[in-house]
Amino acid sequence: MNNYYVYILANFTNTVLYVGITNDLRRRVYEHKNHLVEGFTDKYKCNKLVWYESSTDVKSAILKEKQIKKWKRDYKDNIINQFNPEWKDLYDLLI
Repeated sequence: MNNYYVYILANFTNTVLYVGITNDLRRRVYEHKNHLVEGFTDKYKCNKLVWYESSTDVKSAILKEKQIKKWKRDYKDNIINQFNPEWKDLYDLLI
């Protein structure tokens, strides 16, 4: 059974957020951290994993990503604060 992850990355100062989806969270965050992904995250230095959610259903994961991308910043901050109140980088906690 595959897992799919919706995740939020922040920059160093937590002023910029990026929402993404992947089937391998550790690999994908590694790519962001090591500037292997050109685009928004590289430009704005979003490489700190501050929130993620897993699902075994790819359709529901895609829907969740689209929903979060439409949310206002306050809503995104709220789910991060509930999951990770100190906004620590969760990357090293991934197995």
